[in-house]
Amino acid sequence: MKSISLFSGYIYLFLGIVTGIASNGFLKTTEGFTKLNPTIFCLISIIICLFCLSKAMTIIPIGFTYATYGALTITAVTLFGIFKYDQTPNLYGTIGLILIISGVILLNLFGKIK
Repeated sequence: MKSISLFSGYIYLFLGIVTGIASNGFLKTTEGFTKLNPTIFCLISIIICLFCLSKAMTIIPIGFTYATYGALTITAVTLFGIFKYDQTPNLYGTIGLILIISGVILLNLFGKIK
């Protein structure tokens, strides 16, 4: 039963990550919340994101949840910026992303979940 619960926690985390990426990735299109449709999309997606993260945190420890969400969202939005807006990070930004991803991998593989 515990593994099913943990699995559902990761489903909520996954949904939180996807909606967080959607909200943050399209935030630039709101043009400072002056365009109605992109603003509504961003607001709805961030509300869904926070709901999913709150549900995930009832099952998965907060540190694991937020570290995984933060790292994957940062990485995906950076990639979104590269492909959509041609905003390539410099060497230090790339190294930083690698360190963020490495940290989350270490946390999820070797960190203890109680």
